[in-house]
Amino acid sequence: MHQEIQQVAQVEVPVERAKAAIALMADYQGRVTELSRIRREAIEEAAAAGMSQSEIATLLGVSRGRVGQLAAQGPPPERAFFGTDLMTISLGGKYEAGKSPEEAGEVVSRQDLGNFEHLRQLLATLKLEAQYEVIAPTGMVNLNRDNHIVVCGPRLSPIIAQVLEGDDNLRFQKDRAWHLVDLKSQEIYRSPMDEDGSAGDVGYLARLPRLDGKGTFIYIAGIHAIGANGVVHYLENHLAELYRDVRTRRFSTLISCRYDPKTQEILESKRVSPIYRHEA
Repeated sequence: MHQEIQQVAQVEVPVERAKAAIALMADYQGRVTELSRIRREAIEEAAAAGMSQSEIATLLGVSRGRVGQLAAQGPPPERAFFGTDLMTISLGGKYEAGKSPEEAGEVVSRQDLGNFEHLRQLLATLKLEAQYEVIAPTGMVNLNRDNHIVVCGPRLSPIIAQVLEGDDNLRFQKDRAWHLVDLKSQEIYRSPMDEDGSAGDVGYLARLPRLDGKGTFIYIAGIHAIGANGVVHYLENHLAELYRDVRTRRFSTLISCRYDPKTQEILESKRVSPIYRHEA
């Protein structure tokens, strides 16, 4: 018997044994899901390299029809872009306006709550569950964990601002207004909201290093809050191609968007800078 299963079987208290069995089953199911994703990705890569289903079937020792089944089973390969387990989405918090610091509660913007819902739905298609947490107005957030997405501008979190300083390609800066700069091309990206009042914004999308050096997290922010919505819209529509480009490596890029000024719904999003890879 597998050692982990044997340890569960030896738990004396029945209810505790049942709880341990449930937890281990969930862990095993997560591994099965991720392995099925890896298998699907490997078959797709083999096919993209020119191998026929018959050739793949012969090498795997299964029928040609079974290869077709395996290629359709499991979550899509791009699931790995985000993680392998329950995702935590950290949203930047502010104190309620018009109240004293003692009375004010911590709130997030309507746009960020919308971002969570869109991300939750996207993650569900990848067989990933999601929960959200509010980053305290102090900006303190634990970045040293797996399966983590942060949606919070550098203005709200000095920790995030510090991590962003490590991007040698793209940067938030401020003069008369906040904007984004491509440090390689020296091109400046300002929000249309600040330039002529039109319904558009620019956002930043990246996979950045954790402070403990033991992993990464996905980071999303806009010049204005709705710019993050544009980044999420881009992920909803371009995740597969983005994953093919960057896999799970560190990167950063800029996304512009247009939105309906009445409904705040994102109408269009597109990449406006190169995808800068942070790793050799």
